[in-house]
Amino acid sequence: MKKLFAIIAMMGVFAFGATQSMMAQADSAAVDSAAVDTTVVDTAAAVSEEIAQEPIVEEGGLHKELKTKFIEGDAGFMSLVAIALVLGLAFCIERIIYLSLAEINVKKLLASLEEKLSAGDVEGAKEVCRNTRGPVASICYQGLMRIDEGIENVERSVVAYGSVQSSYLEQGCSWITLFIAMAPSLGFLGTVIGMVMAFDQIQQAGDISPTVVAGGMKVALITTIFGIVVALILQIFYNYILSKIETITSHMEEATISLLDMCMKYNLKK
Repeated sequence: MKKLFAIIAMMGVFAFGATQSMMAQADSAAVDSAAVDTTVVDTAAAVSEEIAQEPIVEEGGLHKELKTKFIEGDAGFMSLVAIALVLGLAFCIERIIYLSLAEINVKKLLASLEEKLSAGDVEGAKEVCRNTRGPVASICYQGLMRIDEGIENVERSVVAYGSVQSSYLEQGCSWITLFIAMAPSLGFLGTVIGMVMAFDQIQQAGDISPTVVAGGMKVALITTIFGIVVALILQIFYNYILSKIETITSHMEEATISLLDMCMKYNLKK
C-alpha cells in the first residue's frame, strides 16, 4: 500500500510539473502573439501615414494648365483670340460638311447619262441629274436643258453655270482667311500692350527688376503663343477645304468635257 501511495504521489508531482510547463508556454505564446499584433498595427499605421503623405495626382492637369495660362495672359485679349478660334472653326466645319455632301461618284453619274442619251432618253437623263446632289449633277442638268439648241449653247450654259457653282464652293472661305490673319494679330497686340504694362510698372517702381518686368512680359508671350496656335489650327482646316474644292472643281471639268462629247453624239444620231 505504501508503495502504491508513493507511485500515485510521484505521478501527481509529474502531472503538476507538466501542467505548470504547459501554462508557461501558453503565457509565452500569448505574449508573442500580443507583440506580433502590436507590430502589425504599428506597420499598418506607418503605411497609412505614408499613403496620406503621398501627393494626390489630380486629373485634368492639361485642362487646368490651359485655364491658368488663359487667365494669366489677360482675359480680355485671350477672349478675343478664343472668339476668333470658335468662329473660324464654325466656318470651317460648315464648309467641310457642304463640300462632303457635294462630292459624288462622277463616273457612275456619267455612265448613267451616257446610257440614257445613247437610248435617246433625254428626259431620263435629266431625271438622273435631278435626283443626284452636288454641283456636277447641276452642271450636267443645265447642259441637258440646251441639248436641242446646239453644242455651242450647251457649252456656254455649262461654263456659265460652272462659274456659279465654283463661287458656291468658295463661299465663306474669305471669313476663314480673316480669322487666320486676326488670331496672330490679336496675339501681337497683346504683346505690345504687355510690353507697355511692363514699362509702366518699371516707371512706377523706379527700378528695373525681374519681378517688375515678369508680369508684363508674361502677358505678352502668352497672348502671342495662343494667337499663333489658333492661326495654325485654322490654317490646317483651310488647306483641307481648299483641297476638297480643287477635287470637286476637277470633277466638274471632267463632267463638262464628257457631257459635251455625249451631246455631240446625241445630235449626230438625230
